[in-house]
Amino acid sequence: MTARKRVSGNIVDVCKGRIYAGTIIIEHGRIADIIGDDGTYSSLIIPGFVDSHIHIESSMLPPSEFARAATVHGTIAAVCDPHEIANVCGLSGIDYMCDDAATVPMKFYFGAPSCVPATDFETSGARLESAVVDELMKRSDISHLAEVMNYPGVIKGDPSVLSKIISAHRAGKRIDGHAPGLSGSDLQKYAGAGITTNHECLTFEEALENIGAGIKVQIREGSAATLLDQCIPLIDRHSDNCMFCSDDKHPDELITGHINDMVRRSIRAGI
Repeated sequence: MTARKRVSGNIVDVCKGRIYAGTIIIEHGRIADIIGDDGTYSSLIIPGFVDSHIHIESSMLPPSEFARAATVHGTIAAVCDPHEIANVCGLSGIDYMCDDAATVPMKFYFGAPSCVPATDFETSGARLESAVVDELMKRSDISHLAEVMNYPGVIKGDPSVLSKIISAHRAGKRIDGHAPGLSGSDLQKYAGAGITTNHECLTFEEALENIGAGIKVQIREGSAATLLDQCIPLIDRHSDNCMFCSDDKHPDELITGHINDMVRRSIRAGI
């Protein structure tokens, strides 16, 4: 990559809601400056899309091949929970995902799986105890504590669950949530533990209550579960507290579209 590049076009500023002609200055792979100009351009330059919660393993592709399929749809980053491979391979599976992801320009933000195994009622290939999660939270290639599925453990104060949450707080990293159907004082207690997101809302009303509790809602439209149609009004009223995610995206569907499909459908609905 050359040290300095210039890319010109019609720049879409999604924060200020405007489009203007300009040139982006790129130095060493990063945007160094954006300069408005009087040029006439046919192309649009827009920010890339981020999948705010996904298990790459569900695509049955390694991260590098997932990137090959997703970037053509404008996806430039994904926030990932590698708990599926961790349930089989443990720490070596997480290392594999991080190492493979580092071979491509797409940005992958991996979390430390908080629930391996997912429950005590299943047989898994590995266990990630609190001490292992604590070490993962210290790593620069681990960005957050991945979805805390054991929400009953949070509510009841299970020491093994709370210790992982404490590790995330100690490392100054965010905590991803997973709490279907949670409401009332239980939801308040879950949010009070510092859990910042939830991709498991089942209805518009539940999503609205989550936002009221201070939790950002990841509107899910994946291969296994969908919520976009119900949550279109939520985007219009609470855009600062909503994100798009797929959670699980099968390869045959990833070929045809990703987060861009959610954007198109939202625009057609008037957003």
